[in-house]
Amino acid sequence: MLLAGKLALFSLGMFAFGYIVMPPLYNVICDLTGLNGRTNSAAVSMPTGEGVTDRLVTVEFVSVVNSSAAWTFKPAQLTMEVVPGKTYKAFYTAVNLTGRAAVGQAVPSVAPSSAAKYFNKIECFCFTKQEFEVAASKEMPLIFFVEPDLPRSIDTITLSYTYFDTGEAPVDIDLTDS
Repeated sequence: MLLAGKLALFSLGMFAFGYIVMPPLYNVICDLTGLNGRTNSAAVSMPTGEGVTDRLVTVEFVSVVNSSAAWTFKPAQLTMEVVPGKTYKAFYTAVNLTGRAAVGQAVPSVAPSSAAKYFNKIECFCFTKQEFEVAASKEMPLIFFVEPDLPRSIDTITLSYTYFDTGEAPVDIDLTDS
């Protein structure tokens, strides 16, 4: 009976470690190292330097719509040549095809994953949920820069967004009552 109690306690401890401790620890490791292609999830400040003028990096823009979502979602351009350290603006367009007012959310990923910590978003539609009326379309900006200390072995960065329907209804705020 003592052995069964120890095994049950051990199993409970392993469950707690796997489901309570590991997810936050994994997120911290990914944020610090850029593993799993995770980029910043909040705005960073503009770069202050002139950029690395002797180098160009290709940024590829990719879009994916979650298979259960009724949206169109695409980048305005597929690639852009950028100088590390300089700020650039790109756009994605999303269209709500759900037949109802809806809220969408974009989740970014960067490849190669080692480039994620060098790719910084100053402004991004992925920072907040996007509200859409029925059949509405939005052009959504992305302002970004690639850090000048990006390893020279990386000459192409692929920025991919997966777009999801959150299943939430848009919040209507009536300002006429105030």
